[in-house]
Amino acid sequence: GVGVRVSHIDMGRSLNADKTINDNTDSFKPNDTIYASIVTEGTAATATLKARWTYQDGQVVNESTQTIAPTGDARTEFHISKPDGWPTGKYKLEAFVNGSSSATKDFEVAR
Repeated sequence: GVGVRVSHIDMGRSLNADKTINDNTDSFKPNDTIYASIVTEGTAATATLKARWTYQDGQVVNESTQTIAPTGDARTEFHISKPDGWPTGKYKLEAFVNGSSSATKDFEVAR
């Protein structure tokens, strides 16, 4: 079987109870909490989903992993915040399934 793969990544400033994004955007302000809803398809008894957030210079600003056990389409939520504000510029979120890159999403922080 194909196993689990990321079908798409939604991003925004707030999250609904079902882990969908309330206000889809790829442009954020420095003090925003940045939410990502990573949509996977496929079934697995266990799979590892990792979110790696990088700044335009390649610096990793955050990386975290969640273990999922999807039975079909599923959403997993990740978020990042920085009390003293994100530097403005371009960023990328990369999603990995079991260590392999499965999807990327570009976003930006602007004043």
